[in-house]
Amino acid sequence: MTTLVLTIVGDDRAGLVSSVADIVDAHGGNWENSELAELAGAFAGIVEVSIAADRADALRSALEGLAGTLAVTVHAGAALDTGPAVRAVTFDVVGNDRPGIVRELSSALSAHGASIERMSTQTTDAAMAGGRLFEASITATLAADVAVDDLVSELERLATEIQVDVTLADEA
Repeated sequence: MTTLVLTIVGDDRAGLVSSVADIVDAHGGNWENSELAELAGAFAGIVEVSIAADRADALRSALEGLAGTLAVTVHAGAALDTGPAVRAVTFDVVGNDRPGIVRELSSALSAHGASIERMSTQTTDAAMAGGRLFEASITATLAADVAVDDLVSELERLATEIQVDVTLADEA
């Protein structure tokens, strides 16, 4: 078996997921994991598929047939690195929205050696205060020797109005 990672993007409409799932199934692939969303009228996603190695090229070719409806890119999945011990940490960030906040958050995480495993962001109306609120949920892995408190302090220093809640995976 081999693992493929598909990225899909197209104008949102009914049946997009079904069209990809039908092709994966017809080629003997197994839809393992995915994150799919509609954003600003576009539908986008990332999908992990396992498939027999001798059927992967046929699946790639069949997915090319979706051109015009969906842009599908196929990447070979990589073997998991069993490097040094890591721990998973989840950060929930809320603050006033402003340009550059994702850059600042990701730079702070990177400076502490954190690898972002999953990140979800959104902006919402701040009804009582006016303006927009930025919200992010970030799951990252950290080396076991990284001081989480130092990272949280760094994130909170980005702006006094940001609130950061941290959950360590082994404490959840």
